Amino acid sequence: MFNKTLLPQTIAREIQTMIQSGELKPGEKIPSQRDFSIRFGVSRASLREALLTLETLGLLKTEAGRGTFVAAAPSGSSGHMAPWRYSDSYSVFDVFQTRLLLEGEIARLAAGRLTHAQLERMENATRTMEDCWARQDLLSNVEADLEFHGTIVAACSNAMLKALYQTVREQIAEAQRQPIPITDPDRMRESVGEHRQIIAALKSGDGNAAREAMERHVRNTARCAGLYP
Repeated sequence: MFNKTLLPQTIAREIQTMIQSGELKPGEKIPSQRDFSIRFGVSRASLREALLTLETLGLLKTEAGRGTFVAAAPSGSSGHMAPWRYSDSYSVFDVFQTRLLLEGEIARLAAGRLTHAQLERMENATRTMEDCWARQDLLSNVEADLEFHGTIVAACSNAMLKALYQTVREQIAEAQRQPIPITDPDRMRESVGEHRQIIAALKSGDGNAAREAMERHVRNTARCAGLYP
């Protein structure tokens, strides 16, 4: 049984494993939230957060009046994006537009400031993204993506920009998950390549190149989500 202090991401990982192992089959209705909460020994709030994450990644699908089911289609260009969970506050377009402004400038100010350990962490995160996509470990793929971007934020010289990033981190994380169900292997390879271009610019200390590489990466991800032509 799970300890109640474990994060929703841990619960999501366990359910993802159940799907990958075939314990939960495509098209199958998952157990009720009550049953899952008892099985994992967690609150319904933590469970709901885990289920929302898996739905955004395209592993689950909720049908009004029927319940939540394991998605029948694998991730890729044939999938469908889940409803944007922050629509009451911001559109997903708003979030990507903010990412362009915020992360581009953060990358510019971080150029030349990352330590060897931080650059290595970003390279490892990029390799992890690639490896986890090949195994369709979607949770770990996105976690590695978040670590990549978070490492750049940590090296930014502007404390206020870093604080601003933290205030919208949940929405940014969701925007990084959102396109996964319609991301095909070619786009993931392009995304990994864009990460390596960002690393090269940061390592060289070229702030303008780092900003341009980051903006190109965010724009291409938004395009994958159907938000830019």
